[in-house]
Amino acid sequence: MTAELQQLRDRFIEVGGQITQSIGLGRVLGQVFAHIYFSPTPQGLNDLTQALEISKGAASMAVRQLMHWGAVQQVWVKGERKDYYEALTDFGSIIRRALLDQIGQRMETADALLTEAERLVPSLQKKATSDAEAFMQERVHKLHAFRNRAQHIWDSSIIKLLLK
Repeated sequence: MTAELQQLRDRFIEVGGQITQSIGLGRVLGQVFAHIYFSPTPQGLNDLTQALEISKGAASMAVRQLMHWGAVQQVWVKGERKDYYEALTDFGSIIRRALLDQIGQRMETADALLTEAERLVPSLQKKATSDAEAFMQERVHKLHAFRNRAQHIWDSSIIKLLLK
């Protein structure tokens, strides 16, 4: 590979890390995908750790997440016992799975917090007896209403069609 092509590849790897970091997924995830994507041969965990100067644990976690999203697949390399990976290129499917996974996790977290709030503040079920109780009732009620609207939108046929 020429020096210019290697520099271009390195820039893609860095930008991949910046993109995933900016959306809260961590830099390593984007770097690992970009490295595998721009590698003409399947890559193993050792290849990732050396090329990206990351730990084997970080490489392994990133690869598992990417496999879960359908961004990479495990491949067999003749004569090797270690696992190797290559990138898949159906970006629509990858983004869809990542969105479903990330949004679903965040909605579950919000649901758990609302459930906890309703359990911890029994006064939410009756008329408030103080300004503090009234304030908490109003805020939790608004969050609950927003969560219901967000769930309704998320469950809509239009969103399902867009993410199909």
